[in-house]
Amino acid sequence: MNITKIYRNRIIPSEHVLLKDDIIVEQDEEVVITKWNTLNPKTSFSHGCSCHFLKEGIKLSKMYRSDGSLLHWYCDIVSYSLDPEEGALTVTDLLADVIIRPEDSMKVVDLDELAEALEKNLITKEQTVFCLRSLNHLLSILYRDKFDRLQDRLDRLGL
Repeated sequence: MNITKIYRNRIIPSEHVLLKDDIIVEQDEEVVITKWNTLNPKTSFSHGCSCHFLKEGIKLSKMYRSDGSLLHWYCDIVSYSLDPEEGALTVTDLLADVIIRPEDSMKVVDLDELAEALEKNLITKEQTVFCLRSLNHLLSILYRDKFDRLQDRLDRLGL
């Protein structure tokens, strides 16, 4: 399928947005790679690139400051749905995230939001289970020092 549009779907806060300015750099059956500028001005970062691992439930983003220096890597746990007729990929943020700083520190965040979404029935049991399994898979990659396997797709493109 040729993806021409990407939508971002958030559970908290509730949001469904066409990422109309994202540029699709590369795509195949395993990944979709984009580069982008922030939708709303931020003081900590201005632009970045993302690699959507379609089969793994991971969206890996490399976030840059306005001076071009790397702020951090941001790993969203997500689910993907494809609409072949529209050529659209919808990325649903399943709330759990991992931030990896250049100095090799790592932080798992937003598990409280995942719990809140489950309590309020904003996320299904199946989505929660998928989220936790994908998070475990990502953490296993990180703990085994295999993060370069994920980084490689962006690095090869010079992003």
